[in-house]
Amino acid sequence: MTIAYAVEDRLDWREMLDLFERSGLAERRPHDEPARLEKMARHANLIVTARDATGTLVGLSRALTDFSFCVYLSDLAVDRALQRQGVGKELIRRTHEAAGRECMLILLSAPAAMDYYPKIGLEKSERCFVINRAAPRG
Repeated sequence: MTIAYAVEDRLDWREMLDLFERSGLAERRPHDEPARLEKMARHANLIVTARDATGTLVGLSRALTDFSFCVYLSDLAVDRALQRQGVGKELIRRTHEAAGRECMLILLSAPAAMDYYPKIGLEKSERCFVINRAAPRG
């Protein structure tokens, strides 16, 4: 299968949600909150996509970056039918390249993906701290 990778300026939240559902990521995203999904798509400032020959979104890296010091890879989603074929690894590589190799790439892993990232060259860090998200305001 031919995959076309691109940095895109915009992403429709419905297309993003569809991929989240096909990738298994929807269960860890606000899939039933269209307003939040729309904000997630609108405010990402680095979007790298993988599309099949029909133009269907089959992979996505949604990131936030200053293009100088760091890039936070917020979402990495690959259609289940294409997982374990290098699509995710290529999306990460292209995200890091687009942000700038001088940027530190940061990502919080889903529990099920903890074994995946070291296999493709990411280092596990013990230097991360988080404040968990609160429920959205009504």
